[in-house]
Amino acid sequence: MPNAITTITLFTEDLTATKAFYLAAFGLPVHYEDEDSCVFDFGNTLVNLLKIENGPEVVAPAVLGSALTTRSLITITVDDVDASVEALTKKGIRVINGPVDRPWGVRTAAFQDPAGNVWELAQPI
Repeated sequence: MPNAITTITLFTEDLTATKAFYLAAFGLPVHYEDEDSCVFDFGNTLVNLLKIENGPEVVAPAVLGSALTTRSLITITVDDVDASVEALTKKGIRVINGPVDRPWGVRTAAFQDPAGNVWELAQPI
C-alpha cells in the first residue's frame, strides 16, 4: 500500500522558461537543480521539471506527450482561490478557467505552464 506521493516529474521542452514560470507562479525556491532538471519542494511532494529529451529513459517503453496537448492536471488547495488568481494575474500568469464553483463543493481556477501541464487551484466551499 502506498505511503505518499513523494515526487511528480513533469517533462518540458524549455527548462529555462518552465523554471521561470514556476518561480513566478509559486514563489518557491529551487530545491535542487542540474543541467537537465529543476526541482521544487511543495511540502510533502517534490515537483521535478525534467528536460523532455531525458524522458524516454525514465518512461520507456511508454511514449511522451507533446506540449501542444494537456499533459496533466495537478490540483493544489489554497485558502482563497480568488485572491490566488489575482496574485497570479498580477505576475502576468494567464488563468485559463475560473474562478468557478463546481457542483462537487469546490471553487476552482486553472492555469497552464509552458510545458502543457495544467495547475488547478481549489478551495472547499
